[in-house]
Order: sequence, then C-alpha cells, then structure tokens
Amino acid sequence: MSTVAFVGLGIMGAPMAENLVAAGYDVVGFNRSRPPVDRLIKRGGRGADSVADAAANADVVVTMLPDSADVVGVALGEEGIYATAKAGTLHIDCSTIAPETSRRLAEAGAERGVRVLDAPVSGGESGAIEGILSIMVGGVADDVEEARPILAAMGTTVVHVGPAGAGQTVKAANQLIVAGTVQLVAEALVFLQAHGVDQEAAVRVLAGGLAGSTVLDRKAPGMIARNFTPGFRVDLHHKDLGIVTAAARQMGVAIPLGAHAAQLMGAVRAQGHGDLDHTALLLLVEELAGRSPARIKA
Repeated sequence: MSTVAFVGLGIMGAPMAENLVAAGYDVVGFNRSRPPVDRLIKRGGRGADSVADAAANADVVVTMLPDSADVVGVALGEEGIYATAKAGTLHIDCSTIAPETSRRLAEAGAERGVRVLDAPVSGGESGAIEGILSIMVGGVADDVEEARPILAAMGTTVVHVGPAGAGQTVKAANQLIVAGTVQLVAEALVFLQAHGVDQEAAVRVLAGGLAGSTVLDRKAPGMIARNFTPGFRVDLHHKDLGIVTAAARQMGVAIPLGAHAAQLMGAVRAQGHGDLDHTALLLLVEELAGRSPARIKA
C-alpha cells in the first residue's frame, strides 16, 4: 500500500484525498488550517503538522493549491517537498498553475531526484466528491503510468497529453471553454426570462440538442435557483483566465472571445463577488440587462 502525502485540503483537495483513502491508500494530509486535516483523519487518513512531515516518508506527494506561488513555495521551500522527500518520490501537482511554472518544477525536481507530473483536474467540487474528475497529465510517460492508479482513484478520464507543462496548457484551454460557456448560459437564461419562458423547461430541451454540455447540465440548475455557493470561485477562475491570456500572448495566439470572457470575470470580481461560484457571471448579465433581482440566495 503506497503512502500518499496530500497537501492542500480545500474544496477540491479534501474529497480527492478522501477518495484515495477509500481506494486503500495510506493518505497523510496537510493543510494550512487544521480542521480539514482533522476531517481527513475521521475519514481514515492521517494528519501531518507540516509539508516536510507529510512528504518525508511518502511514496507520492499530491498537491492541490490555489496558485503558482503556492505550489512553488510548497515544492521548493527550505522545508518543502523537494528538500525533504526521499529520492524517487513522485510529485503529482493537481493545482491549476502556469505551464512555465510546471516546467520549472519538473526541472527542479529532476535535479533533486523527485519525479514531477502536472496533473490539473476539471469537474468542480461535485466531480471531486464523486471521483469522476477529468485529469490532463503532463510529464514522462513511465511516471504517468506509475501514477495512473492513484489518478484513477480521483477521476474517470485520465489522459497523458504530453511533456511537462502540457497538462497545464490543456487545463488553460479547459478554463477558456468553461468561462465562455458559463457566460453564454447566463446570457441565455436572462434572455429566456425576459421573454417569459420557463427556464427549467427550456434547459431540458436545450440539453438534448447541440447546445447541450456538461456546463449546461451542472451549472444551469444552480443559476436558475440563484444558488451561488462556490463549487469553483470567481477568484480562482479569474486567476486561471489570467494564465490563459498570458500564455496566449506569449505564443502570439489571438483569443478575442476568451479575452472578453476574462474581462467579464474580472468585472464580476471587481463587484465584490470573488467568493461566489463562477456562475455569478449571471449577476453581471442581469445588471447589464437591467434585470437584477433584489434578493440573492448565497
């Protein structure tokens, strides 16, 4: 039974770690705040008091952190993963960070005997809870195959997409598509409501046609109910779209609709909705249409 250190037990990380416990792995969790660690212990895992404590005796270290700087700090710090993990340890980073940061980590890991994979995930909180995430993996093929059973405990679609950084590049494309689709779903719902059409009935028929998508299936019901409890926060999607636009600029790729989606997400965040689910784009569309209701269920 492999020992897996799991660093970052947030909205996504906690259920991912719990699914590893359920799959039979010895999971040692660390989080900056203690309550998620205690919850993991109650689910059958173990707790650590620091990154070094978690990583020292682990065969695999999984990180699920908010941004590039967080992952770099945890991996490269004086008491970080690469300074304390044993030679041959596999570091699987499931965070969403800049592709160039993943490439930097892979190089730094190789220098210290740590094998590094970038394996960002898609599917939101519900996908993490159900263990049905889509996982796009960048790194050395043999390392990917070794990691596959662990990844399969957290997701149902696990694809090796290329060398280090490729997983993050695919995730950036994912976030581009999701942001644009959420925005269009928001616009469609406001449009339907303005015409007095039953939104739920409309979504049922739209879901069965070419307009159907996972975003429509998973996000429209909450938008109709005006429930913006975060499954994926505006703040994080704003960060991800910054990664997309920077990476596109770096390669000279035009993403006109993507750039507009990034601006809209930034506008929602500027209105103070950063802690809401990214479906709060609906609030901006309603405001632009002059159709903002007085009460929001959060």
